[in-house]
Amino acid sequence: MKKILKITLLVLLAAGIIGTFVFLWMKSRPKVTVYDTVTAEVTDLQKTTVATGKVEPRDEILIKPQISGIIDEVYKEAGQTIRKGEVIAKVKVIPELGQVNSAESRVRIAQINENQAQTDFDRIDKLFKDKLISREDFEKSEVSLKQAREEVQTAKDALEIIKEGITKNSASLSSTLIRSTIDGLILDVPVKAGNSVIMSNTFNDGTTIATVANMNDLIFRGKIDETEVGRIHEGMPVKLTIGALQNLTFEAHLEYISPKGVEENGANQFEIKAAVIVPDSVQIRSGYSANAEIVLERAQKALAVPESVIEFNGDSTFVYILTDSVPEQKFQRKQVIAGMSNGIKIEIKNGVTTKDKLRGAEKKK
Repeated sequence: MKKILKITLLVLLAAGIIGTFVFLWMKSRPKVTVYDTVTAEVTDLQKTTVATGKVEPRDEILIKPQISGIIDEVYKEAGQTIRKGEVIAKVKVIPELGQVNSAESRVRIAQINENQAQTDFDRIDKLFKDKLISREDFEKSEVSLKQAREEVQTAKDALEIIKEGITKNSASLSSTLIRSTIDGLILDVPVKAGNSVIMSNTFNDGTTIATVANMNDLIFRGKIDETEVGRIHEGMPVKLTIGALQNLTFEAHLEYISPKGVEENGANQFEIKAAVIVPDSVQIRSGYSANAEIVLERAQKALAVPESVIEFNGDSTFVYILTDSVPEQKFQRKQVIAGMSNGIKIEIKNGVTTKDKLRGAEKKK
């Protein structure tokens, strides 16, 4: 029994020694790394930049009153289409007491002068009929009467304008009726009946009665970083995506690049504008947020590989080409000429064919 136990212990000891030796031998062997391989493919590449901004009308017209007063009625509201000359609102004039008194005094004086001119004319007319005065004196008296009557009418019109802002004879030209100056869509009517409004003058921009814009002429207004502004130019095509209109893209073309940058968050940004082409079946609202994708560089039918397989060393680029896979992978380092990159794939101008297998990422075990 003791002999069997002794033999068992010796066997276990030998197995432990052999196992330790095998473990250390396996650990001392060099680790074989296995890589995925990729091949070059012919494809179209393009490098783009994205500018963020908004879609808005090219021109937004602010409709302002030509007189000061109080809004009497508002005939239009935001969202309605309007034609040039249509009335948006009516302003009621609040006259100053001093101006009213002065105008009324002018009317009374004009009427006194008219009465005197009428009396003089009646006297001259009787003398002319009796052939006691010449026709020239008669005509002068007649002209004086007409001038006096005209002065009365002018004084009454001036009083009416001060009180009402308009005369009966020129109602179609009334400055109390606020009219649209263009055809378009009303974007905003910030006033209500009863609001006071003032006309534009040297010291004040005046009250905005309404904002009107032509929604058939839209532009994208955004900003682009200074690192990329030198690579774009007017006339370049732009692909526009609008967050509020999912699954839709719109064509546009770049028409303006600001000559002056503005610093934002430590970087210089340049304003750009692009004219947007909108189909008749789509409605775009002013102020929609949008992204403009601009193609900076394009390569047609280029031989391309994933950028991750490229080794960059200074101004040189290299790839590793598979030369043998048995018993283990062997790669040869080769210099290539790289072209444009879109951030994912890079163009290879020389040094690689579609038959070459290139070293990719290490395989996970």
